[in-house]
Amino acid sequence: MAAGSATEKVIILGSGPAGLTAAIYAARANLEPLVVEGLQPGGQLTITTDVENYPGYPEGVEGPKMMEDLRKQAARFGTRFLTGDCTSVDFSKRPLRLWLGEEILSCHALVISTGASAKLLGIPSEKKLMGFGVSACATCDGFFFRNQEVIVVGGGDTALEEALYLTKMCSKVYLVHRRDKLRASKIMQERAQKNPKIEFIWDSAVDEILGEPGQGGGVRSARLKNLKTGVAKEMPISGVFVAIGHQPNTALFQGKLAMNPAGYLSVRPGTTYTDVEGVFAAGDVADPHYRQAVTAAGTGCMAAIDAERWLASQGVE
Repeated sequence: MAAGSATEKVIILGSGPAGLTAAIYAARANLEPLVVEGLQPGGQLTITTDVENYPGYPEGVEGPKMMEDLRKQAARFGTRFLTGDCTSVDFSKRPLRLWLGEEILSCHALVISTGASAKLLGIPSEKKLMGFGVSACATCDGFFFRNQEVIVVGGGDTALEEALYLTKMCSKVYLVHRRDKLRASKIMQERAQKNPKIEFIWDSAVDEILGEPGQGGGVRSARLKNLKTGVAKEMPISGVFVAIGHQPNTALFQGKLAMNPAGYLSVRPGTTYTDVEGVFAAGDVADPHYRQAVTAAGTGCMAAIDAERWLASQGVE
């Protein structure tokens, strides 16, 4: 069933773990939520091959299958779905208004769960091998590289956190950085430099990732280019972890909602309330620290409960 012209009780922007969990809770509270799925329904997990750390899947689950299960669960309780990207919002008066191209939606409460996107290197092989040896999340995928050698790309705190985490299961971690010194905090640098499993490759970039996607495939090696000499060399490697940061999907809300300097939505501590009444934020869009499916789902639950209670206080049942 599509959206009507009437004002919705609650609209949820985004269909990753946060948005779909919010939808499950909102639907069970008879709020008849409308989920605007975006043009990549399911979010980042749709490009994740295996999820082994989400509670309730003892054998692990493929990312797309997990998102399909969550979507079916939300639909079962009456959630409606609309495919498209929100292009503009107006929070200056009530009801809140959202534009999907030419279509205008209005709602009393809004849950924003548009997520964050990993910044990537921008080489074709990276996209081709994503989930087959290329990853943007060591916590998610490090387990698959036990006793293997991997590369981490980056020079900030995120890269060093990923590298240190990977030393717990990998035999060797090469940290590849474009410059000859790190941007990371001093304490993180000291910890990484003291770790015997981490080796630094300076003034270098990943030029190409070699391997084949699919069952039985994976990353074979990476071609590194020294940016000072121009010399390229191929390194046998099992995994490439891209750790050059994340970009929250919040451009739409610039000047409309409070954000931190990195662009993540600010919420009242311990809640999902933004600085605009009736607007709530859940998942990676407001989380620069954890970025896990399970934490996103937890804040999705919080956002639905916050929205339900806020709507009741406004007399919208």
